[in-house]
Amino acid sequence: MRVDKFIWAIRVIKTRSQAAKQCKEGKVSVDGVKVKPARIMKMGEVVVVRKGAVSFSYKVVDFPKSRVGAPLVKDFCLDVTSPEELEKLEMIKLTYKDNPKGVGRPTKRDRRNWLRDVRGLMSKK
Repeated sequence: MRVDKFIWAIRVIKTRSQAAKQCKEGKVSVDGVKVKPARIMKMGEVVVVRKGAVSFSYKVVDFPKSRVGAPLVKDFCLDVTSPEELEKLEMIKLTYKDNPKGVGRPTKRDRRNWLRDVRGLMSKK
């Protein structure tokens, strides 16, 4: 199965065209090597998908025939994302909790402060 089709089928990326775009931009790697969208996957390989400041890792267990429902994803891959990456994700989520609900769009200053924090997390990698 193609890499772009696999990451779309296991619901890592919302659309297949977005999955192909992520591959072309170098945000998807298999066993540490950046790949093109048409690369054929094998069982046991580890796929790393970078979304923002966080890299999610999945080990291929089986290949779905087509896109599967969320409860069935665990039958086709194992989430092997490192605890450090999950901690980064939690830190990013906490930055959003500072905004009271219903306040609306962040100001330019808020956005710049948030970007500074996210870039700081990315540089620690």
